Amino acid sequence: MTQRSTDLPPLLALSAPSLTWDETSPHSDAFDDVYFSREDGRAETEHVFLGANHLPERFANWQHHRAFVIGETGFGTGLNMLCAWACFEQHAQSTARLHLLSTEKYPLDRTSLERALNAWPSLAHYAQVLCAQWPEPVSGIHRLHLSDRVTLDLHFGDTTERLNLLDGQVDAWFLDGFAPAKNPAMWQPELFDAMAARSRPGATFATFTCAGVVKRGLKAAGFSWQKVPGFGRKREMLAGYIDTPPKDTRRQSTPWFMPPTDKPANHVVVIGAGMAGCSVAAALAKRGIKVTVIERDAPGAGGSGNRQGALYVKLAAETNHQSRFYLSGLLYSQRWLSQQAFTSPQETPLWQPCGVVQLALSDKEATRQQRFMARHPLPEAVVSAQSETLSELVGLPITAGHGLFYPQAGWVRPKLLCKHLLQHANITLHHGEVANLQPHDSAWQVELASSETLTADHVVVANASLANRFEQTAALPLQQVRGQVSEMKLPEGVQGPQRVVCAGGYVSPPVEGVLTFGASFMPNNATSDVTTADHQRNIDELRQTLPEWVATLETAGVALSPDTLAGRAAVRAASPDKSPYAGPVPHADAWQQDYVALQKDASNVPDTQGEHHSGLWISTAHGSRGLSSAPLCAEVIASRLCDDPMPLELTLVDHLHPGRRIISALIRAQ
Repeated sequence: MTQRSTDLPPLLALSAPSLTWDETSPHSDAFDDVYFSREDGRAETEHVFLGANHLPERFANWQHHRAFVIGETGFGTGLNMLCAWACFEQHAQSTARLHLLSTEKYPLDRTSLERALNAWPSLAHYAQVLCAQWPEPVSGIHRLHLSDRVTLDLHFGDTTERLNLLDGQVDAWFLDGFAPAKNPAMWQPELFDAMAARSRPGATFATFTCAGVVKRGLKAAGFSWQKVPGFGRKREMLAGYIDTPPKDTRRQSTPWFMPPTDKPANHVVVIGAGMAGCSVAAALAKRGIKVTVIERDAPGAGGSGNRQGALYVKLAAETNHQSRFYLSGLLYSQRWLSQQAFTSPQETPLWQPCGVVQLALSDKEATRQQRFMARHPLPEAVVSAQSETLSELVGLPITAGHGLFYPQAGWVRPKLLCKHLLQHANITLHHGEVANLQPHDSAWQVELASSETLTADHVVVANASLANRFEQTAALPLQQVRGQVSEMKLPEGVQGPQRVVCAGGYVSPPVEGVLTFGASFMPNNATSDVTTADHQRNIDELRQTLPEWVATLETAGVALSPDTLAGRAAVRAASPDKSPYAGPVPHADAWQQDYVALQKDASNVPDTQGEHHSGLWISTAHGSRGLSSAPLCAEVIASRLCDDPMPLELTLVDHLHPGRRIISALIRAQ
C-alpha cells in the first residue's frame, strides 16, 4: 500500500550521530562530513544563509503581525538557527516575531550540542537557552520558546517526511545538510517538491552547494535559482526564490478541515479562566495581542482549582492519534512549565518534575503495558518499564510487580498556575458570565448576564463543560464528568510517596504536609458538592494502590475515614472520543448540509471547504488530563489565529478539530 504524505510515520526514539571531534568541531562518521566550516562556521552561515536570503534587510522591514518563518533542512548543531536569532534581535523592530523550524533525523545529545556550540562564545547566551530546552530524541515536532518573540520548532525525523506533514508556510529556506555527494538520500526531487509546497509566494532559499542534482531539483519544483559568490574556498553557491508555490492539496479528501481565512486579531476575548483559558490567553498575549479573560467565578475555580494536579498521560498500547497528541502534549508541558520560573508566596514550587509511576495492578494492565513498551521504543528519559525498582522509585513499599516510569512528569499547583498565567501586561481579567455571542460586522459582541457587552475581533470559548451552551457551539457533544479529590494531613514524621503514583486514580507527594489523592470519576454528573461517598471511593483506590503504606498509616493511628478528609469536587468536560476540541468552531448547519452525501457514501466527498464561524475558537474537553493537553492546544489555537506554523503535524491538528464529531456522525448515519 502506498503511504500518503499525511500518514504519520512510526513513533520512534531517534539515534544520535556517531561523531569524531576536532576540539569543538564535530565530524559525522556516517556521512564523512563536517557540521560546520573549520575555518569560520559562523561567518559561513552569515554569508550563505543570512546574506543570500537578505535577512538583515527583511527583518528590519518586517511589518506583518504574523511571524517571519525560516525553514531549515538539517538542524545539526543549531548554528544556523542561532545566527538567525541573533540577526533578528539585531535588526528587527520590537513588535516583530520570528519562527524557526528545522528538521533533523539524527539529533545530537545535549552534551554534544553544548560542546559544539562552545566554539562560538559570542552565541553563548543563545546556546544556553537552546540547550536548556533541548528535547529528548523522539520523532515528531518539539516546540521551544526561545524568547517572547522567537519560537523554534524541531521536526525530528526524515526531512522530506517531516515537511510533508508540516502545517505552515515558510518565508526563507536554509537548504542545508551534508553535501549531496555525502548524503544523496536527502537531496531528492521529493525534498524540493516538499519545500515548494510549504513555501509562501516569494519565499527565498540559499544553499552552499551548486551540485547539478540540486539545481535540477529546485527548477523542477518551481524555484528560480542563480549562482552567487560562495564562502571561503567555495567559489559559488546557489540562491533564489519561488514566485508561485503549488496549491496545498493534502486536505482534498477532508475539505472540512481546511483552515478558515485568517483575519486580524487586535483584541481577543477568552471565556473561562481555567487551564484551557489561561494557557490560551498567555499564548496570545505573548504574541502581542490584547486579551480579555472573562471568568464567572475566579481563576482556577473549576477543574483547575485543586491543590495539586498530576501531569501525566496514559498512552494506548497501540499507537493512535490520541496517544500521539497526548505524548506531544506531555513533552511540551514539561518544557513549558520549566520556563515558568516562579513560586507561590509561600515559596512552594508550583511545578515539580518528580516523575510519575504508573502501576499495573492487574495481569491485564501488566500485559497492556508490555504491549505498549514493545510498540513504543521511546527513550528511557521519556518512559521506561520498571519492576524490581518500583519501591525504590516511589520511596514506599509497592506490591504491584510492574509499572511504567515517566521521569520528567510530575505534579502542578494548577490554581496558582492559572493566576500566574494571567499576570501579563496584555491580559485583563473581567468578572462576569457570558450569556450570548453575536457576530457583528467583522467582530463579535460578547453579551454578559449583567447586560454589559464587550466587542472583540476573536473569541475563544474555554469554559469546560459549559462550552457548548452557546448557539454556535451547541452541536459539539460534551460529557460532564464529576471528579472529587481528597486531602489528608499527614502526621509529623510520616513520609508520603516521592513520585506521583497512578493506577485507577493518583496520589501525589505531599505538599505542606497535606496528601492529595483521588480523583473520583463520575460521568454524566454535574454536581460539585463534596460527598463522603466519593471520599470513600478515593480511600478504597488509595488502599488498593499502596496497601502496605496505608496499613502503616493506620498502625500509626491515622483514621482513614471519609469524615476526617477535606477535598473539593469539580465538573470536567470530555468528548465522545476522549480527545480535546482545539481549533475553529464549525458552522454545524452548513456542514450537515454541505456534507450530507457522506450519509450514503463516506467516499463521496464534496469539493466544498468547511464553513466556520469566523473568529470563533474553542478549547475544551480536556477531561482529567488538561495539564498535558491544554498548553499545547493553546499553541494550536494561537498559531492558527496568528497564521504561524502549527506545533503538531497536519494529521494531529485535524484530529483535534472541533468539527470532527459532526463528520463522524454523518458517516455513522450510514
